[in-house]
Amino acid sequence: MSMPHPMCEAWRGPVLENVHLGHAVVCDATGDIVQAWGDPNAVMLPRSSCKMIQALPLITSGAAGAFGLRQDQLALACASHNGATIHTHRVQAWLTDLGLGDHDLRCGPQMPRDEEERASLRAQDTTPCQWHNNCSGKHAGFLTLNKHLGGGADYHQPDHLVQQACLTAFEDTTGQDTLGYGIDGCSAPNFATTVHGLARAMAWFASAADRNDVASNAASDLVQAMCAYPELVAGKGRACTELMRAMDGRVAIKTGADAVFVAIIPERKMGVALKIADGTMRAAECAIAHILTGLGVLDAHHPAAQKYRTPDITNWNGIICGGVKPADGFVV
Repeated sequence: MSMPHPMCEAWRGPVLENVHLGHAVVCDATGDIVQAWGDPNAVMLPRSSCKMIQALPLITSGAAGAFGLRQDQLALACASHNGATIHTHRVQAWLTDLGLGDHDLRCGPQMPRDEEERASLRAQDTTPCQWHNNCSGKHAGFLTLNKHLGGGADYHQPDHLVQQACLTAFEDTTGQDTLGYGIDGCSAPNFATTVHGLARAMAWFASAADRNDVASNAASDLVQAMCAYPELVAGKGRACTELMRAMDGRVAIKTGADAVFVAIIPERKMGVALKIADGTMRAAECAIAHILTGLGVLDAHHPAAQKYRTPDITNWNGIICGGVKPADGFVV
């Protein structure tokens, strides 16, 4: 078993304060490893980075077609959104179209990350609803699939037919039997795989347009939706949104909690997966931006690339007192 590889350094003045280690894999359309750092066989939980896999049964089952889902709704099904009005209003309308409401969700309430929406809730002296949860789009997708299949109310349970459909999609795309699961922040099961398995799945999505089967067509639809609506996949001030915009919709990327990132690169038919071992998100953002610049799909001079690949460290007075950068030896 290989040790995690140094990926990101945080400097304060002339002092190296932190080194963040991790694992990353780049796969080609066949699922073979093009480049790897650390241990490709390291077991990980993808967290929210795999939402496009969880959204596959929504389309392949016929549910998306039966309920006439739009491209923006498919993007929301893959989202970890900020809970801004552009997100919550769409989720509310989606639930209404299904004849359902906030009480039918199982993701739990969450204070929105969006500053305006937080201020609005405080001004009204009210608590957040479940549709404010960053995973409410994914759960609206689960509810759509569940209504199509006629399943029970607790669609988030691991043995429910909705989650079993997600498990099948997960194992099919990663090319591996799942290595167990954990319960995610939104209460749905999150199936474990290896870094290589997750990268293989992303490469499968990246090459989906070259195939013409039901699952591949669904994958292509989801990638196109993410690239068309980067603001719905995350939101204002988020790496997913800003880096996808910087790449002009040519690449779909998605983060997951505890420092996971994936990328789907259709023009190169490549998939990327990475996990920072200590769970530091700024290190994952630095690492994915570095890989994308190294692969030639993100301009290193673009402001968004610089913001995440080599961000300044500032103090409370706004004084630049250090910076983050890719680790020496982290060569793409």
